[in-house]
Amino acid sequence: MKRILIIGIGAGDPDHLTLQAVKAIGRADAFLLVDKGEVKHDLADLRRDMIEAHGRQPYRVVEARDPERDRTTPAYASAVETWRSRRADLYEAFVRDELGDGETGAVLVWGDPGLYDSTLAGIEEVAGRGTVAFDHEVVPGITSVSALTARHRTNLNRVGRPVHVTTGRRLAQDGPTADDVVVMLDAHCAFADLGELGEEFHIYWGAYLGTPDEILVSGPVPEVAERIRALRAQARDSKGWIMDTYLLRRLPLA
Repeated sequence: MKRILIIGIGAGDPDHLTLQAVKAIGRADAFLLVDKGEVKHDLADLRRDMIEAHGRQPYRVVEARDPERDRTTPAYASAVETWRSRRADLYEAFVRDELGDGETGAVLVWGDPGLYDSTLAGIEEVAGRGTVAFDHEVVPGITSVSALTARHRTNLNRVGRPVHVTTGRRLAQDGPTADDVVVMLDAHCAFADLGELGEEFHIYWGAYLGTPDEILVSGPVPEVAERIRALRAQARDSKGWIMDTYLLRRLPLA
């Protein structure tokens, strides 16, 4: 039986690799490296470095180009599902064409495979197609949320209070839905457009967490919102991409 390892590699620091992840990398006969293009070459380079450091020779690295997602259509959910299915085609081809019977393949996933990542959904789609036979295993990783709270030296939750994890799109639509809200995938800085409601919140923001390019800002939303917006735009223009997340915490900070 062929096997796929879906390995969480943390938020960017090579030291985020857990011992379980290191052992899993050492078990793999082949790695699927999904290339996001020249702009994000450093994301691929980090994966290559981890494979070189912890892989068991002889191993193979199979590269595939990440499908483009339609970012112009208003049908966001449909566009994501289409993109995920095209990603699933890559996984299916990897299992079918690159793994021999009894071999183990691996996909290295930024952060943790269970939090705002499409890899598991793609692997499960391939399994549901029934075109290739394989087993799969998930190795958890340090999330960007864990890295964010650690770097800001704060807790994710407060005593007896829930934490809501959402997206920038939903924050703009619904507003803060808890006293502590983790926001991911916010390309438009929705926190800066909360109006008077924003005055109730403190923000802990971070970009490129765990990497040499890491940027951290915290403070009351009205005082730091424009600074974050400017830093984010400058960083994205400089690198060509950005990954950031933040925690909104309703004041007072008790």
